[in-house]
Amino acid sequence: MKKLILSLLAIPLVFSALAQSPAPPQSKILTDSIHSKVLNAYRAYNIFLPKSYETDTNKKYPILYLLHGMMDTHQGWAGRGHVKDVADQLMESGEACEMIIVTPNAGGNIYEGVWNGYFDMPGWNYETFFYTEFLPYIEKNYRVIGDKAHRAIAGLSMGGGGATGYGQKHSDMYAAVYAMSALMAIPQMDDVPSQNPGEKMLILTKSVTENSCVDFVANADEDRIANLRTVAWFVDCGDDDFLLDRNIEFTQAMRKKKIPCQFRIRDGGHTWEYWHSALYTCLPFVSRNFGKNQ
Repeated sequence: MKKLILSLLAIPLVFSALAQSPAPPQSKILTDSIHSKVLNAYRAYNIFLPKSYETDTNKKYPILYLLHGMMDTHQGWAGRGHVKDVADQLMESGEACEMIIVTPNAGGNIYEGVWNGYFDMPGWNYETFFYTEFLPYIEKNYRVIGDKAHRAIAGLSMGGGGATGYGQKHSDMYAAVYAMSALMAIPQMDDVPSQNPGEKMLILTKSVTENSCVDFVANADEDRIANLRTVAWFVDCGDDDFLLDRNIEFTQAMRKKKIPCQFRIRDGGHTWEYWHSALYTCLPFVSRNFGKNQ
């Protein structure tokens, strides 16, 4: 009886000790913004910080820029792509290394007059903003290693084309590029007449045509080919995706130029289910390529 009473008396002490013990570190996604002089506007972004970010304050991390698609914003990958859940699982298992993941905002509802797109175009110099303001700001204000060997870029749809285009034009900055259901190219179109909100889609379409990822490879000279070979490339597209042909054309152009590029066609379409599942390949892929060719 005395032992039972002592055991019951000890229970509150155990719970008290547990309550006072520090909580284990957790990863987090933060939302913040940066004012752009180039765009004359505030641009929001989401940033994933791994579990050790707050406890190991001397550690610096590789970084993945993860781009959203048309009509979406920086919230898409967190809310519908569940990037935090995937990153936590893969980092816990060791399949992916700890990294910082940043999703900038390059969009919104284009039919409500919001600008979309990752390239420079009349009224929307987003690529200039990204490289002169956004990327320097992120890598100054967070503990990023900040070199080619530890920087990667990925994206879906419009963001997949943006990631590919950025990797092509700035091959000195990225170790790896992972393109999902990517808007690699579209047919040539007539000149865009003006910049009324209802015509922003036409302006965006023209910018994608002018920055065709397929043409960039097809027209590459030996110096450009050599630069593209310093990047690890991965193209991932569903067999029911309306952009599949464009992705095939891109990989064929890469093969003709003898630029190594992994290509996967999986079961699926142009959906969040597909892009969520792609993260399970994307994060290990960029992890394996961080630190190479230093």
